[in-house]
Amino acid sequence: MTANDHLDHFTPQLVVIPCGSRKLGSPARAADIYVGSYHRACRRAADALHPDRLLILSARHGLLDLDDVIEPYDTPHGAADAVTSQVLLEQATTRNIVHLDPVVALGGARHIDLLRAVWPHVRTPLAGARGMGEQMARLAAIRDGRDYT
Repeated sequence: MTANDHLDHFTPQLVVIPCGSRKLGSPARAADIYVGSYHRACRRAADALHPDRLLILSARHGLLDLDDVIEPYDTPHGAADAVTSQVLLEQATTRNIVHLDPVVALGGARHIDLLRAVWPHVRTPLAGARGMGEQMARLAAIRDGRDYT
């Protein structure tokens, strides 16, 4: 998906958002543990899309449902102990969600690269953004139902 592909013409079956490095200091639901501004902006944009399902891509745990309770961790995407595309494919297969379409991924390049192994057709409205500021502006536009091109 490019910035010219609009999200207002469909309801995603699945939206996947990234985790975040800023977390609460104690175990919590995945929906609550990530407290950074980027994760929260992705979550608000995802909620505005009204997907059938919303998952968080955790660098340590892989695909998380919002109600999954996890411990705080310090594993960035790309680290030696981070989740791999093979693990994500196994998780998606076990959850019977590999076939979902349309799938939207909100996040950066590492996040998208991992998800493409599971959903090669994933739509990526943040692709081509020139930095964090432009990504945040696009997320705000998605949240508000505005054109983000």
